[in-house]
Amino acid sequence: MTMLRSALLTAARSPRLRTAAEQSRLARPVVRRFVAGETLDQALAVAHVLVTDRYISLDHLGENTRDRSAADRTTADHLRLLHRLGAEGLAERVEVSVKLSALGQALGADGPSISTDNAAKICAAAAEVGTSVTLDMEDHTTTDATLDTLRALRADWPGTGAVLQAYLRRTEADCRALSGPGSRVRLCKGAYDEPASVAYRDRAEVGEAYRRCLRVLMAGQGYPMVATHDPDLIDYALELGAGRSYELQMLHGIRPDEQRRLAAEGHRLRVYLPYGAAWYPYFMRRLAERPANVAFFLRSFTTRH
Repeated sequence: MTMLRSALLTAARSPRLRTAAEQSRLARPVVRRFVAGETLDQALAVAHVLVTDRYISLDHLGENTRDRSAADRTTADHLRLLHRLGAEGLAERVEVSVKLSALGQALGADGPSISTDNAAKICAAAAEVGTSVTLDMEDHTTTDATLDTLRALRADWPGTGAVLQAYLRRTEADCRALSGPGSRVRLCKGAYDEPASVAYRDRAEVGEAYRRCLRVLMAGQGYPMVATHDPDLIDYALELGAGRSYELQMLHGIRPDEQRRLAAEGHRLRVYLPYGAAWYPYFMRRLAERPANVAFFLRSFTTRH
């Protein structure tokens, strides 16, 4: 299973496979399980349905931008998204997730400064319409730069959210550092192919690391955002979270019946809702997370032909 996961994550980084997949008409109907659509209009149509009982973190897909003009275009796309959230009355229940690598973080020595400036424009627009921004976490080489940007943004927008990945060996310490008053932290397991020197690779070890990190966040003064589909971890979060504010988060297309059930029981449930033409890396990471996702993907093709 580890070999399959590594192979899928390697494929996620292949420009050739990405181009072939994104141009394939056959793949798109299958991808719709996990991705709300390629356009903002398509994503907002899905959002209007989901907000009847859930909250949303909307993600305009894109990452690893190597061109300044592309980073600026991505920033402009987020500003248009936020304008639409305000105009359509969605801002109260829909926040925005942002990958700093899409905003220019990897553009040489000036990359972190460029992405921070672009993220600041997005945070200002979000505040204007009455919503918030969460900075997605990417592979471990970007963790320090992302947390530096987080600290800079929180000076003006203290509600800016962070994402921490439980499989990284450093994350329990990061949870302690970010568990102060008002700090919004999304805790996920992690979806990148990280070396054993920096990350737990055994599934049981990752689960235990998640529990340790969750205990730190729940004992702190911040606002934990519990991102998992694992039933045992959800039950653990419900136990730890009794009497305090927090939310559960799940990905669009994963366990939708359970999402509806939890929301109906009165739990605050947020759906991570991605959209955009650059869906390939995100989609491949979803396939890598669970063998059932690969089986679903293959079955969809065999039943169509």
